Amino acid sequence: MQTRLLGKTGLQLPILSFGASSLGQEFRSVTMDEALKSVRVALDCGLNFIDTSPFYGRGMSEVLLGIALRGVPRDSYTLCSKLGRYDLQHFDFSAKRVAESVDVTLHRLGTDHLDIMLCHDIEFVEMQQIVDETIPALRKIQQAGKVRFIGFSGYPMKIFKFILDQTSVDCALSYNQYTLQNTRFADEIVPYLKSKGVGAMNAGPFSARLLTNAPLPAWLKEPEDVKAAARAAAAHCAKKGVDIAKLALQFSLANPDITTTVAGSANPENIRNWAKWAAEPIDQQLLAEVQEIFKPVKNLGHMEGLAKNN
Repeated sequence: MQTRLLGKTGLQLPILSFGASSLGQEFRSVTMDEALKSVRVALDCGLNFIDTSPFYGRGMSEVLLGIALRGVPRDSYTLCSKLGRYDLQHFDFSAKRVAESVDVTLHRLGTDHLDIMLCHDIEFVEMQQIVDETIPALRKIQQAGKVRFIGFSGYPMKIFKFILDQTSVDCALSYNQYTLQNTRFADEIVPYLKSKGVGAMNAGPFSARLLTNAPLPAWLKEPEDVKAAARAAAAHCAKKGVDIAKLALQFSLANPDITTTVAGSANPENIRNWAKWAAEPIDQQLLAEVQEIFKPVKNLGHMEGLAKNN
């Protein structure tokens, strides 16, 4: 698996990383065997950067991941979790909860340190608190050795400059905003992150199943014309004998300025396919044809969190 450097951290991360959200049964019921096997297969395939959160399965993802990683040498993988979001509408970015959350996460994961800790989905709160209280609290925890590097994650593009114009972090994670249909993260934010020496991470290359052949989930927030274009693009790929998910993954992995792309599944076969696709060249002709289909809806997305944070 090819690797890239994450900002100024010195961390070499695989271009394709394992997202453990599925272990928390966020999308379907998962057996213990599937959960444990998916982690081992991810590591075997070189996806040795693992991303989780206490929000995923309301703690279940971290617990199962901790079980799956028992006996695996700690220096053989890089671990990222998050804090601040604990349920759909439960957010707490206070300094007190920051300290508690880090300790709970370490306990669940069975480790004495995290490589990266992110403030999770900060667009849902008054973001000035992140600058004034949350990040300073995380820096103290970083100095204590419990966390190596810190950052934040979210969906709207506005959040990145709001935070980084006022303070510094080591890395930042965007999701569903660097895909076949939506490249706003690379267009608007990645050069800015690069200028600040902040590592850029991407999640959601399939844009919540939009860029797959799976049925679209009822909770998908994208506009109807975006969904229609995605179905057309998937059909076009199928006619050429290609799964649109393959093209979507390869596209997201190809940007040299984005260190890693996080994709999640509790299906070991999916993970094996992704690792195989990551090593294969992208079909440039098909990519151009699909981008043409998406042109009328390029970069269209939805609102997430507080209106003023979008």
